[in-house]
Amino acid sequence: MEVLGIDIGSYGIKGCIVDTKEGKILSDRYSTPPLDDTSPHKILSRMHEVVKKHFNWDGPLGCAFPAPIRRGIVLSAKRIDSSWADVDAKQLISEITDNDVSVINDTDATGLAEMHFGIGANQDGVVIVLTVGTGIGSSVFLNGTLLPNTELGLIEMQGVTIEKHASNRSRKQEGIRKKEWAKRLQSVLETYERIFHPDLFVLGGQLSRKTEKTFPYIKVSTPFKAASFLNDASIVGAAMVAAEEGEKEKMFFR
Repeated sequence: MEVLGIDIGSYGIKGCIVDTKEGKILSDRYSTPPLDDTSPHKILSRMHEVVKKHFNWDGPLGCAFPAPIRRGIVLSAKRIDSSWADVDAKQLISEITDNDVSVINDTDATGLAEMHFGIGANQDGVVIVLTVGTGIGSSVFLNGTLLPNTELGLIEMQGVTIEKHASNRSRKQEGIRKKEWAKRLQSVLETYERIFHPDLFVLGGQLSRKTEKTFPYIKVSTPFKAASFLNDASIVGAAMVAAEEGEKEKMFFR
């Protein structure tokens, strides 16, 4: 099935058309400029621009959103404008685009793409997918099944959240060299090892771009691999969810 996948974040709104059966990108990627204002009316305006003006899309739409989501509703808004909390994002985006819409947490979308088509395919046991960028997003899988809306980047280490301790934003703000950053990331992975005892870490986001500068300095017991989709993972995963919801609706109305 062809689905328009969208990833929403402060860096902008980006999207492309996805073949959800193959996990492949079918169109050019389009991205808006960074968003200084992430309030609902600003994001909805940009969504209309991307979906209708650029792609002229009339079909299923999958959205990766930077917040925990349950049945389309934003559960909290720590990484986006606070006015999104408790908002039915699925309904609002559907109304502004006039499309069938699904909405999922962005790192959950990333994890789904990696577990179905990427580096985590056919991996049993506990897998933790981390997107290390402006924050640290997480998705957790048991034998390929997602535990939705985990926020492992918000766990505290010595009074500081993990994402404040080890995100790429913190690295840049503090002027930390890559080798020292790797040591911080190692302490994060060791914390997750003590809590979850995972079988694999999948490391994505900006961390996955130049792994030769960080990975050799990370020494943990659990195997870890770079995410294979890079910046497209959340788009592919969001499109997958939209396709699955569409198939369920077809079955219901038969």
